[in-house]
This record gives sequence, structure tokens and C-alpha cells, in this order.
Amino acid sequence: METCGPGPVTNAHKIKEAVCIHTDKVYDSCKDKDCLEDLQVILTRCDQDIVNSAINVKAKSAEVIWVFTEIEPLPFNRGYFSVDVKYFFNVTLEVFTGVGRPTLVNGLATFDKKVVLFGSEGNSKIYSSKYNNDEALPTSWRKNNLPQAIVEVVDPICLSAKLVEDDECDCCCGCCCGCGCDLASIPQNVCNCFEGDLAAATDNSRHVLVSLGLFSIIKIERNVQLLIPAYDFCVPQKECLAATDENPCDLFNRLRFPMDEFFPPMADEFEQLGGATTNTCGCGCR
Repeated sequence: METCGPGPVTNAHKIKEAVCIHTDKVYDSCKDKDCLEDLQVILTRCDQDIVNSAINVKAKSAEVIWVFTEIEPLPFNRGYFSVDVKYFFNVTLEVFTGVGRPTLVNGLATFDKKVVLFGSEGNSKIYSSKYNNDEALPTSWRKNNLPQAIVEVVDPICLSAKLVEDDECDCCCGCCCGCGCDLASIPQNVCNCFEGDLAAATDNSRHVLVSLGLFSIIKIERNVQLLIPAYDFCVPQKECLAATDENPCDLFNRLRFPMDEFFPPMADEFEQLGGATTNTCGCGCR
């Protein structure tokens, strides 16, 4: 009997049944392109000493460590919710202290934003047999019927970095650079990502401000039951590839030759494929 697997569906495949599934449905979503200007970088004590003697800095890269979300019903707007999002970035800086190679240091930058999305209403509370952390129960049981906020984000693009003195600092971290950002508001698991204790800036410290470009998608989802058409069970059709101790080259021999690495695609190919490339043989054939 012919089975239907993932992929394009032809008229030969008939729907077997209507299946009720329990899943997360997206009720509302938005995408954003944020230019984050002059975020203050919080450094460890050792790295702050290096920056204090620097003559210049450059932003090398930035990564998203974690995104904290908080969702609350919007007053006087039934079904709408405010989503507070706080991004935590690990910023890698090249610090120039003189002639020679720069010193790499890492610091923390944060950014807050708020969006309003539709999440509908629901008063039923959902419980399951999965393990639940009892320590969070006193603060979570009243919010059991809220939708959940989902943030999808890619690592930001470093746009610029600059050194400023304390009297020149006008950062966007919501604080005065002379007294430093509120380190108590930074979760311990974020602080643990850095080798050393993050230190609040002092009056005599120099500060690093970075500008980042950020792409994100924010969604509100609810747990619902949906009725969907089903063709069959999703049974894997492909065998797993694995090398053996007797012949470790078996797996390597199954891999295709990375032709795109040796012959990078032209500009028109990028436009046609939306920036992605497909398997090519190097002669223009696909």
C-alpha cells in the first residue's frame, strides 16, 4: 500500500481522517527591525581596567544570550496584551591600548522594548502530568490562563562602538553612566556567562557604547485543540547515516562535494534564490 510522507501532496493521496490535535496557535505576531543606538556595555572589573587605558575600541561581534518576556493584559482593551521584552547581549570588543594587536574583551549590553498584540481571552486553566516546579507556584498560579509570548531573534549586527568619558555619556540603558546600570536586575544565569564579576561603572571609568541592528519576530500563542486533515502517520523513510569502526570513511563517502565553497555563487544567483544556494555541480547545472 502506498504511504504518504512529508513533502508535496498529489491528488493520489487521499485524506484518511480528521484528527484533533493539541497545539499552540499563533493569535497575533509582529516583526521588527530595531536600530539600538549607544547601548552601554557592562564589563568585568579586569576588562574595565583595560578599557580605562584604551585609545580606541571596535565592535567585533554580538550574540543574544537570553530574552526575558513578561506578558500582562492591557487595561480597557479586551483580548490585547502588552509584551515586555528584555534582550541580553554578549558583546565582543577589540580594545586598542597602543601599537600592536588589540585585546578582546566581552561585556553585557541590554535593551528593553514593549509591544501590544492580540491574544484573545480564555479563563480555563491548563494542567498536565509533566513535572512542575513547585517553587514557582506562588507567583504562577494566577497567570495560568494567560497566553504565552514567543520571541524569535537572530544575533544582532554590530554597527559601531565608541569610547566616552563619564561627562559625555548619554546611553540608552535607562541609567546614568556615572553610577552604572542596576546590576541587581541582571539574572545570575546571565552573569555566569562572563569570566569574572560584572562591575558597575564608577565616576572615573571610561565607558563603551555600542550600536546594534536587531531583527526579531514576537508572537502570542495559546494552547488550543485544532481539527486538521491527516494523511497517515509520519513514518521516517530515510535510514540514518553512520560510520562504523571497521570503515570510518563510509559516512564521509556519502557526503556530497562542497562545490559552492570552491565556486561561490554570483550575485544574480543570490537574488533568484533569495540569498540561499542549492546544490550545484560547478558548471551551471543544478
